Amino acid sequence: MHRASSDLAALEGLSVEHRVGDLFDLESLTRAADGARWVFHVAAVAEYWRQRPEDVIRGAVEGTRNVVQACLQAGVERLILTSSLAALGVPAHGELLTESNVFNLPVKRSPYGYAKRQAEVEALQAAGESLQVVIVNPSIVLGADDVHQISGSLVIQAARGRTFLYTRGGTNIVHVDDVAAGHLAAAERGRSGERYLLGGENLTYLQLFTLLAEVVGSRPPWLLLPDWAIEPTASLIDLIRRVAPLPLEGNQLRLSRRHLFCDTSKAREELGLTQTRSARQAIVEAFAWYRARGVV
Repeated sequence: MHRASSDLAALEGLSVEHRVGDLFDLESLTRAADGARWVFHVAAVAEYWRQRPEDVIRGAVEGTRNVVQACLQAGVERLILTSSLAALGVPAHGELLTESNVFNLPVKRSPYGYAKRQAEVEALQAAGESLQVVIVNPSIVLGADDVHQISGSLVIQAARGRTFLYTRGGTNIVHVDDVAAGHLAAAERGRSGERYLLGGENLTYLQLFTLLAEVVGSRPPWLLLPDWAIEPTASLIDLIRRVAPLPLEGNQLRLSRRHLFCDTSKAREELGLTQTRSARQAIVEAFAWYRARGVV
């Protein structure tokens, strides 16, 4: 299902049926879900840094509420809800994020993370005992076909020589094909009411930006932004964004001092996701896809 205005480039060549609808049109959602055993709710305002926070939250919460109602009306057996690593908040120093982590940031510091967590709560509450809900929480997804340049913007910025600056934090990178496999495994084997973290490699930003530079052929990162400089720099970014677009927002920089590393043992053990592709492969394929289309 997609909106009438949606860019369908990523679906070219696929043998799929199309249903036109909108997250805020319950009738269109119910029509799309009619006859389905499983529904994958992957829609979201993913480019959150380009949108108003209230739109990000409304899309996640109200949109998810409507999807659940449509599933209930259509007699769907199982809903697989795409959440995010962001919904888990930040771990204590030296610890890994797991499915048991609870969102622990101020809303204004992570509207997207808050929105995703509230979507999880909404889905579980609205579904009750009548609909199975399985939640998946992908980390930073890279690979081909990122039409809207969401996580793929990392690769694009690296190709343009703009990843010379790094912080002491880190994150987790997962290949898009592993995320797709995780969704299918969650539908087939996931336990209703449970979350599953879909992750790949834990990398510091120095490691990640160095890897990006190696793949795209740019200069590796050479300037460390110390922790004390992050807040004033983030505030400056927020000021500039009021008059000019930037590829990141202040809150992203603020979070970059943290190590958002993941423990994916639950997904490995319960969903059978024992083999994951490397971050390098994800970057190589993303770069090749953008280069073939003249983006970089």
